Parts: sequence; structure tokens; C-alpha cells
Amino acid sequence: MALTSSTLVPLGTPAPAFSLPDVVTGSTISLDTFADRTGLLVMFICQHCPFVKHIETELAALGRDYGPQGLGMVAISANAIETHPQDGPEHLKAMAERLGFTFPYCFDASQSTAKAYDAVCTPDFFLFGGDRRLIYRGQLDDSRPSNGKPVTGRDLRGAIAALLADRPIDPNQLPSVGCNIKWKP
Repeated sequence: MALTSSTLVPLGTPAPAFSLPDVVTGSTISLDTFADRTGLLVMFICQHCPFVKHIETELAALGRDYGPQGLGMVAISANAIETHPQDGPEHLKAMAERLGFTFPYCFDASQSTAKAYDAVCTPDFFLFGGDRRLIYRGQLDDSRPSNGKPVTGRDLRGAIAALLADRPIDPNQLPSVGCNIKWKP
């Protein structure tokens, strides 16, 4: 595990297009899937990362709490299954079903979507407004697997609440921290 911080892509960056299979339903998910949503949260996660495991129930709660309010959400795993088979589609599906994800969980086999988003770690969060321009990229909260702080989702929840209430989002954002994405050799 290599501890990695997110890259803090410039705010205002347009959401890159993608077309990926949902590991649960098999349907193809793209930006157009969320055309009628107020905003879109793109989360790069995986099944095995201790940082993701630490927050996985909060990720499921985000879907339950904000999906009905108009927020589109998608989780994407891009880890190379050649080196990390535990992040293969069947394991991602089991994770989504176990946690009751209410949003699609996609597998980026080519890793092209992760590269287009400049995602570098798991978890890595990208929140886009209705115009699909980046308004938040950063941490879920300041909890980490070994720091004893509770998982609250404070930072990301604050940004989502501001988006849904049409309020400004603080541009001073802290990077997410987690395991590096496992790139193909």
C-alpha cells in the first residue's frame, strides 16, 4: 500500500465522458445516465483498500441520503485485476450488494476513465454541479483507519448540501488520502 493524496484537479474542470459497465446490473453507465440529476458525485473506490473499507458504510449512506434529493452518484473501480484480483467485477458486485449501494458501481478495466479524471487514490471524490463542472474534489472527512476520528462524511456532505441548496462551496478543500490506484504494468 502506498499512501497517496488526491491531485486536487482544478475547480471548474468539466466532467470527462465515460461509458462503463455496472458490475451489479451489467448495464452501461455514462454521463448521460445522470442528465436529469442536479449534480454528480464520481467516486473512485475499490474492494480491498483499508481506507475504503473504513468508510464503506458512509458511502452507502451517501447514496441513501442524497440520491432521493437529486444527486447522481457513481462508484468506479480501476485497479488492475492482474495484480489485485480481489478488485475484480465479481468482488465489486458482492461489495455493492453487501453494503446496499443505491448507485451504480462500475469497473474501469482499461483504466482510461480513472486517467481522464486524474484519479490517483482510493477513495478519490469528484463532485460536479448541474453544468458538470467540478465544484468539489477532496476528502470525505478527516477520519483515517488509524487516527481514531469518527467517520462523519463532514467535508463531502457539506459540499453536497451546498450544491443541493444552491449555495457556494468553499474552494479551500483538503485532498483525499488513500491507497494508490493499482495501475496496469
